Amino acid sequence: MGLIDFLKSAGKKLHIIHNDAPAAAPAAPGGPTPQQVQELNDRKHEVALVKLIAEMGFKIDDLGVNVVGEKVTLTGTADTQATREKTVLMVGNVDGIGQVDDQLKVANPEPEATYYEVVKGDTLSKIAAHHYGNANKYPVIFEANRPMLKDPDEIYPGQKLRIPPLPK
Repeated sequence: MGLIDFLKSAGKKLHIIHNDAPAAAPAAPGGPTPQQVQELNDRKHEVALVKLIAEMGFKIDDLGVNVVGEKVTLTGTADTQATREKTVLMVGNVDGIGQVDDQLKVANPEPEATYYEVVKGDTLSKIAAHHYGNANKYPVIFEANRPMLKDPDEIYPGQKLRIPPLPK
């Protein structure tokens, strides 16, 4: 799918304790450089994201998560297209993540869903009416975004959602 942009300042908080070092300040003798501090913080994000993916129960063989600043690159092979898309969205909808480079493959390719960014005033019914022509199809969108969504009324501006094609 490639590079997907997300709202960096919205989403799930991972509660990672960052090491702090002013970027412009010189490193104390024998202390870490600002670049080393950033790399350590990126590794902490990687570990937290791998844990989050595992907690959601997504099956991805040879999962790779590489964080550089606000950009995450995902590699590996997902069992389904839905797993691939949900993983990308879950990672991108984390506070502090601005881009996801989706390099995931799918074991059994299927049609791709589209992504939709929630705006103020949106509801799943309103989104369903726009994409499917029927507000009562909102459960399709809700189910397509589980387990990230736990309640159809709990969406927020800036969040990205999967909009799958309607089943035939």
